[in-house]
Amino acid sequence: MTGSFLRLYVHEGQRHQGKLAWEWLLTEANARGIHGGSAFKAMAGFGRHHKLNEEKFFELAGSLTIEIEFIVSDEEAQQLLTLIHQEKIPLVYARIPAHFGVIDPESPRAPRISAAE
Repeated sequence: MTGSFLRLYVHEGQRHQGKLAWEWLLTEANARGIHGGSAFKAMAGFGRHHKLNEEKFFELAGSLTIEIEFIVSDEEAQQLLTLIHQEKIPLVYARIPAHFGVIDPESPRAPRISAAE
């Protein structure tokens, strides 16, 4: 199958409609039938202001980034981006064209990597 690897980046303390933004995004994607999504907390990083943030103690609580990712069809990616825009959620995203599938151990045929899937 072909589609998109969609990554969204929000601040860990960022909220939308009373929920943490990453939690809201996962909940909304799930409600819209997206087959799966994950959220990951950064250990360290910097953004457009070039300030390095690291998780050390309590002084930086909420200043790191959460990455939310989905492997979706291009149509699903567009639906998510449209929803985020309509909800006016400020975030950074990356959409990467992707080939994806599921490995079925019961299948006699292993997945194949080829230009014409």
